[in-house]
This record gives sequence, structure tokens and C-alpha cells, in this order.
Amino acid sequence: MRYQLAPLHCRPWTLNGISARLIESHYENNYGGALNRLNIISEEIELLDLGDAPNPTLARLKRDEIVALNSTLLHEFYFASLGGDGRVVPDDLASAIAKDFGSVDRWRQEFVGIASALAGGSGWVLLTYVPRDGRLINQIASEHSQSIAGGVPILALDMYEHAFHLEFGANAGAYIAAFMRNIDWSAVKQRYEDAIKVAPPRPLEQKEFGDVPAISVEEVREMMKLGTPVQIIDTRPKHYTAKAQDIMDGAVWRDPERLDDWIGTLSKTEPVVTFCVYGFHIGCQTASALRKAGFDARYMAGGHYAWKAIKGPVKLFE
Repeated sequence: MRYQLAPLHCRPWTLNGISARLIESHYENNYGGALNRLNIISEEIELLDLGDAPNPTLARLKRDEIVALNSTLLHEFYFASLGGDGRVVPDDLASAIAKDFGSVDRWRQEFVGIASALAGGSGWVLLTYVPRDGRLINQIASEHSQSIAGGVPILALDMYEHAFHLEFGANAGAYIAAFMRNIDWSAVKQRYEDAIKVAPPRPLEQKEFGDVPAISVEEVREMMKLGTPVQIIDTRPKHYTAKAQDIMDGAVWRDPERLDDWIGTLSKTEPVVTFCVYGFHIGCQTASALRKAGFDARYMAGGHYAWKAIKGPVKLFE
């Protein structure tokens, strides 16, 4: 499976007390790095000859996979959690929090207390809904590897020694075989039917100019790899590019405020992809204007930093 990058959901320039520079670095290097590792691991697993590959090799890859997968999932939740007024909890959610924690203030004290205890270490603090109990809890997720974030288990095999040593001794293989012979698949099916009723997190969409079609950074990369004719226009504002050090390799910068001056240089026989810094504003506006002028134009979701996060090639900005 090839995992795709999620564009930034928050608007970094609007955050109170968190700089855009910090968000850019976090998104590009930490989230982007985890996603790239996940795709490398996924490809290694797919290429394994399961008939010949040592089981410890497969186990190592699966351990690495859960760390990288959870890192990408949790980073997406993190960026999607930013960008609002943290002081005001909507009434419905405040009621749910108060029901499960006693009050919003008590929840906040617990959440902040857990986070403070992790300072200087590692891990995540999550507010999580547990469908089984129909309630919210605060939880710690250490080192990305406790469970798949948001997952609802439907089958479990306990591989701690207490589950088999008394009867099977060191013969774990016999225990595993016995377990596989005793799976109640009808019960698994029922749990699966229940699990698929749990709605997934809402897609993280950059909603401005929603009528303008978007293209993912992975799709753009594939077009370039295949040599598909495409006109890629960097429309980051002039005040931003005055400080920029790099530009997407294969793109040309055009001042979005001078569209009328350069629109005539574009071909209407080849698709156009525009992008800005994060994918929210200027790239969408430019693509919209080009479409009205008869061009097959789309904006690149996530913009310049999404391209960098998937390690797309860049060059020095001249």
C-alpha cells in the first residue's frame, strides 16, 4: 500500500503563540519523515518472500510499521486539532466532557497534567472516545506503538507467556496453531460489522475554493516521473518568495498579482498545476482564474510544504 500525505489542515499564520516556522518544520520533517518511512517499510513488506523470509525479519518490519503508521495518524490529528479558540468548548462537546470527567475544568487539569508529566520525554496525550464504553478518556500513547490510533480490534491473540506457557511450555508454535484452530469467525464477523459502523475521522480537506479541483503532491510527482506534459506554476506571494530559499524543481514562479501579464505564455493544450505556500489561498485563486479563462487548471493540495514533506525535489530559488 502506498500512503499519501495529508495537506495541512490548520493555517499556520493564524496560530496564537506558535510560529509558522515551527509548524512548517514539524510538518515537513517529522510528519513527512514518518510518512516516507512508512512507505519504505510498506514496500519492504510487500516485496518479502513470505515463504523464505525469516520470521524475525517480518516481525521487525511490522514493529517498525506500527510506529510509522501511528506517527502519521497522530500527526494528522495533531495538525487538525490546531487553529481555533482553545478557550471556548462547544456546548454539546462540553456536556459530553462534563459527563465523563465531571467538568471541562477537571478534564483540562487532567489533560494538562498528563502532558506536563511527559515534558522532556516522549509520547502523546490523546482525548479518545471508546465505542465499547460510550465515553471519553484521556490517554497516553507512548512511542507511537501501543495500538493503531483510531483502530477497533476485532480479533486478538495474546502472545505473553502467561497465555500458553503452562500448557505448551516453550512450544509457542503449537499454541499459535491451536489458537488458529479455535477462532470463532462468526463472532469476529459480528465485531467486524460493529466496527465498520464507527465513522472514520472526517477527511482533512482544505475547504476554500472547494469548487476548484485539487491534485495531490503524489499525483504531481507521478506525472513528472512519467514525463506527462504539465505546466507547474509556483504562485507563492511575492513578499514570501522574497525570503524563499527553494522552489519545486520543474516549477516556474509567477507573480499571482500579475496574472494578466503571464497568462498568455501558458498552453491550453497541457494541464496546469498551481500551488502556494500551504495550499489554502493563492494557489486556489490562481487555478480558479485560469479555469475561468479556459485552462485545465488544478491546485496542488498542501502547496510548497506538502511537496517538501514527501521529499519532492527542490532547487535553489533564483
